[in-house]
Amino acid sequence: MLDKQTIEIVKSTIPVLRTHGETITKEFYRILFDEYPQVRTMFDMTKQQNGKQPKALAMAILHAAMNIENLDTIHSQIESIGKTHVRLNVKKEHYPIVGACLIKAIENVLQENATKEILQAWEKAYQEIANYYIQVEEKMYALKTE
Repeated sequence: MLDKQTIEIVKSTIPVLRTHGETITKEFYRILFDEYPQVRTMFDMTKQQNGKQPKALAMAILHAAMNIENLDTIHSQIESIGKTHVRLNVKKEHYPIVGACLIKAIENVLQENATKEILQAWEKAYQEIANYYIQVEEKMYALKTE
């Protein structure tokens, strides 16, 4: 559960996500693929090049920010993304890598506007979002092995 201040800070970034979300996610993928080239095979490079994947991730982050105090509100969206993750064999070990790259991307794109408070709030929020995805996906993996 996130504290009230973290929720307020994350929600205050919604206008920035609307304006710069795709720039952040393009930077995220650049960092991810540079620092962790082994994960490239988990991604459709055509969707990277045509911008569909960065746009989809930007929308997922925006929706998570808008509903950060109650992720159950977007459970069906998370479940849909989770199905793709399970098909691609995304595991909970991948989430810290994604989180670190996302925070770096936010910092790189927003520069001086990425205050310590914003970055810390997003670190906490990302962990909350990641845990939600992990729980959803673990249930899917369990069903897959039954």
